[in-house]
This record gives sequence, C-alpha cells and structure tokens, in this order.
Amino acid sequence: MIRSSIFRLHFIVFLWGFTAIIGKLISSDAYSLVFYRMFFASIILFLFQFFFAGENLKIPKTLLFQLSGIGLIIAVHWCSFFYSIKTANVSIALSCLSLATLFSAFLEPIIFRKRVDFTEVIIGVIVALCISFIFGAEFQYKKGIIAGIICAFLGSLFSVLNGKMFGKTSSTNIIFYEMLGGTIFLSLTLIITGKVSVLKEVKGTDFSLIALLASLLTAYPMLESVRLMKYISPFTLTLTINLEPVYGIILAHFIFGASEHMTPVFYISSLVMVLSILTNTYIKTRKKSKKIIPKV
Repeated sequence: MIRSSIFRLHFIVFLWGFTAIIGKLISSDAYSLVFYRMFFASIILFLFQFFFAGENLKIPKTLLFQLSGIGLIIAVHWCSFFYSIKTANVSIALSCLSLATLFSAFLEPIIFRKRVDFTEVIIGVIVALCISFIFGAEFQYKKGIIAGIICAFLGSLFSVLNGKMFGKTSSTNIIFYEMLGGTIFLSLTLIITGKVSVLKEVKGTDFSLIALLASLLTAYPMLESVRLMKYISPFTLTLTINLEPVYGIILAHFIFGASEHMTPVFYISSLVMVLSILTNTYIKTRKKSKKIIPKV
C-alpha cells in the first residue's frame, strides 16, 4: 500500500508539473485564470459527485465554513503562483514552491499538536537556503520570487489544513466545497472592486486551456491528494510536491526554450532540493516499513 501510494502521489505531482506550462500559455491575467479554474473545477466535481460518486453533498455548517476558508487560501495561493509565472517565469515560480517544505515543518506540528520532527526542519532549512541562493542569483525576478514565496506558504498551509479535514466528509465533498468557496471569494472581490469586466476579456483559446487545467490538472489530482492523506503525512505530501519544479522546469525548457534558461546557481540549488526530497522519501518509507514488520 505504501509503494502504491507513493506512485499515485508522484503521478499527480507529474500532472501538476504541467500546471505552470498551461499557466504561461494562457494570456489572461492571473486573477481571471484562477477564477475560471476554480469555477470550472467546482462544476466538474459537482457533476462527478451527482452522477458517479452518489454521495450526499450535505455537510455540517461548521465544516462548510472551514472548507470555504481553505478554498479562499487556495484561491490566493494560485493567484500568487500565476502572478509569479507572469512576472518572472515558470522555473522561478516552481522553484519557490519548494519553500513549502520549511513552512510545513513548522505548521504541521502546530495544527496537529505533535512534536517537531527535526529531520523535517533540517530538510526545510536546506531548501530555504537553496531558495536564498536563487534569490541572490536571479534578483531581476524579485517580484516573481516574492509572489512565489507567498504561494509556497499558502500552499503548505492548505495542504496541512486538508490533512485536518480528512475523514470529516468524502474527498469529493472536501475539494468541491473548497473550489466553490474560492470561486465565491473571487466573485465577491471582483464585485467589491468593480472589476467584473475583466472576466469578459478572456479569449476563446484561453477557455480551452483553462478547462484542461480545471479538469485533468486540478479536479482529479486534488481529489487524489486528499485520498492519499489516509496513507501519507501532510509533510510528505508537501515535500513530494517539490518534485513539481523538476517536471515543470524540464517541460518548460523543451516548450519555451531560452526564456527559461537560468544561472548555474539556480540549477545547483534545484539539484540540492531534489536530493533533499529523495532523502525524505527514503527515510519516511523506511520508518513505515519498520512499523509493519511483525515482532517475533
């Protein structure tokens, strides 16, 4: 079961690696992109729940507000992510996501009220140092890097909070109400700021890409990530998600070429982060394997 969960986790992270690619191909601004992404994803999840899952959508009001709040966090997280891509590039935005490791190492013990794992802290610090080297070497992308750091913190926060939500209702319900909550938050923001008209500026080709983003790269992998919470910790989920930069950066180089070329410091730092991820995966797998070995 552990190996199967790890494979499933890496598969959805591979899919997430395409998210940044699609985000760069979409010409619409980050806010419109995220609005339609969450709107379409909520519709897809509703239809899936109604026609296939057959589960009750009714949940307690307290849980509804909690999931809607996490949806708000996800909305801002995605807005920061796509803003980072548009003000810097795919490589910068994806590498900054690795900081979620450091944030998760501290957030998870606070939210789950458990002892701090110093191995997680050490790995998180290594990742933070790598990001600092990237910041120094690629300072011309400072706006994108700052947005990426905000994105990493919020990504870690909603991953840990989702771990807290597991078991309170179905996985489909969790993601559906989060997407719906994010859509409502973005809608209210547009109404209050008087910028609803920006949604009409989205081109037809962008709608096709957003539909792909909302279904294959959002609804499915997010649903699967919540299901995996039964077998893996939020920290392991967050850390493995750090492989998203690897997949995304490689894809970006093939698709976008010179615009994604970075300094040697960037690649060395990224390599160190990947080795940290592999080290954590090995340690976690070893610990879980020892737990299931029967005592003689």
